[in-house]
Amino acid sequence: MRRLWKALRWLAVLVVLLPAGLVLFYRAVPPPATPLMVIRSFEGHGWQRDWVPLAEIAQPLREAVLAAEDNRFCTHWGFDLVELRKAVDTWRDGGRLRGASTVSMQTAKNLFLWPERDWLRKGLEGYLTLYLEVLLPKARIVELYLNSVEFGPGIYGAEAAAQAHFGKSASDLSLWEASLLAAVLPNPLQRSAGRPDDFLAGQAARIRTRIDQLGPMLDCVR
Repeated sequence: MRRLWKALRWLAVLVVLLPAGLVLFYRAVPPPATPLMVIRSFEGHGWQRDWVPLAEIAQPLREAVLAAEDNRFCTHWGFDLVELRKAVDTWRDGGRLRGASTVSMQTAKNLFLWPERDWLRKGLEGYLTLYLEVLLPKARIVELYLNSVEFGPGIYGAEAAAQAHFGKSASDLSLWEASLLAAVLPNPLQRSAGRPDDFLAGQAARIRTRIDQLGPMLDCVR
């Protein structure tokens, strides 16, 4: 029993310290890869990614991503309780249970976890999100997100997406181009920012309008 308790104590220390060490490492060093990049490469999607600092990503893209994915990013601590309540209420009324994931939660998933939806992954995602919010500034979380998120088959991060879809640097993206890129995020394997259909164009227009509506709520990425 003493050996078992000793092993459990070491396991508890590992569970606490390992995530903290990884998050602090990524506070200073760009992640070399993500689990999704590896998985997609085995699926034959390729691997196009160029890390750029947040200052070299056009402000419209920073704003568009938050307008599309996480309106309250600048004010919450990793979890949007308003959206979580809405998701629970919708489920109770017989609707589909949605994730209500924040950008912080998506960043935790992108950096450390697998893409399939299951309760184990969601639990680990929530646990790791706490480390991101405690140990990283908001700007770094957005920087990690925008350099790791999937924008198309084999296309990861803002710079690779800007080059692939518009033939320009991420720093030169227009508001409309940024809105199109943000609009593909829910389904990057099926939608193309460079070849938008009517549905995608409509989503991008709504995102562009939403940026104006949010105003100072996006100040942490300006």
